[in-house]
Amino acid sequence: MMRLLVAVVTACWVMTAQAELVIRVTEGRADAVPIAVVPFSGASQAPEDVSQIVEADLHRSGQFKPIPASDMLSRPHNENQMIYRDFKVIGAEYVIAGSMKKQETGGYEVSYALFDVGSQKKLIEETYRPPASQLRDVAHAISDRIYEQLTGIPGAFSTKILYVTFNRKVDTPYQLQYADADGHRVTTILRSKEPIMSPTWSPDGRKIAYVSFEDHGRPAIYIQNLATTERHKVSSFDGINGAPDWSPDGQKLALTLSRDGNPEIYMLDLNSKALTRLTHNYAIDTEPRWLPDGEHLIFTSSRSGGPQIYKLDINDKSVRRVSFEGSYNARSDVTPDGHYLVYVHRRNGKFNVGVQDLQRGTFNIVTKTDMDESPSVAPNGSMVIYGTQDRGTGVLEAVSIDGSVKVELPSKEGEVREPAWSPFL
Repeated sequence: MMRLLVAVVTACWVMTAQAELVIRVTEGRADAVPIAVVPFSGASQAPEDVSQIVEADLHRSGQFKPIPASDMLSRPHNENQMIYRDFKVIGAEYVIAGSMKKQETGGYEVSYALFDVGSQKKLIEETYRPPASQLRDVAHAISDRIYEQLTGIPGAFSTKILYVTFNRKVDTPYQLQYADADGHRVTTILRSKEPIMSPTWSPDGRKIAYVSFEDHGRPAIYIQNLATTERHKVSSFDGINGAPDWSPDGQKLALTLSRDGNPEIYMLDLNSKALTRLTHNYAIDTEPRWLPDGEHLIFTSSRSGGPQIYKLDINDKSVRRVSFEGSYNARSDVTPDGHYLVYVHRRNGKFNVGVQDLQRGTFNIVTKTDMDESPSVAPNGSMVIYGTQDRGTGVLEAVSIDGSVKVELPSKEGEVREPAWSPFL
């Protein structure tokens, strides 16, 4: 069985090289809010244009419709220059204006303000003084502040996306990488000759866990510190070592092991190294994910005849089924508030991402592609990133939790798989 699983995994990972991800908003909300991001003064002389990054972030959320600079009747850079009627005429509901000034230290002073056109009020005004290398970080932080001010939901523009790529032209073709949520600043964490799977972030965003087949094609689970690059093996039992997921307190891993003969869900205490078996069933139990309360897991099991999602109480080991729509539901994730369950659902031969409201019991398909996999929810619960196929090529896409906003994140070269959205950093 192990050889068969390795063969299946390897067959699923025929990919090519990966560079930065490209972001394309393919479908936004019909009621997207018109917003004017005025080009910041001094931006053309800076290595990064903060105003352009902020505009792209807000556009990518699907919640806002940026107004082209060419349509603006005036271009203020501060409150004194703000003429509200100029923006009311072009239909803008909000205006972002600011400036970038180079400092003697080599860094920049970045100032901005957010204005409400209807009430003619300034909502936010802030100044940052970052080194040039952190201008993108400042831009994403500004986007987060504005998004939360206008929606009431924390922005996730300062987060990262973790994923795996493959380049058949090099000696170590498999690469574990992460990038900013907008696809920029790609960092390679690990290169390997063997497959890398199931990457996942620790709750503080400082470490990751993943499955690597680097030990003679045998799967093992590793933990790696992103800052120091230090890594160590935490699970290498005979058979399957798969699907790790961090507990909300970062002290434990849920994982799938077949050390006792059948794939079951286990819990590994990272401090004591104690291993606890949580499921006891003849079926295949896999893909555990912690619920926010730290007392329950959701997982995929074939115990009802086909893959379905179940909920497990880690204290009394009780299990109950939670997915009932159709004969195939797998690869689940949950929103940070525990309200929605997200998973891959098969319908009419197509594999789509579906969202189940755990309180109301409703279920909706939110994607229109055919071969979706590995959904991962943003830390603010607003979007889901997932892998899919575009004309035979593996790409990443994102969709809002209600299905109204769709974003493509194809790589400039080759394919990319197994996305994992970071926590807030």
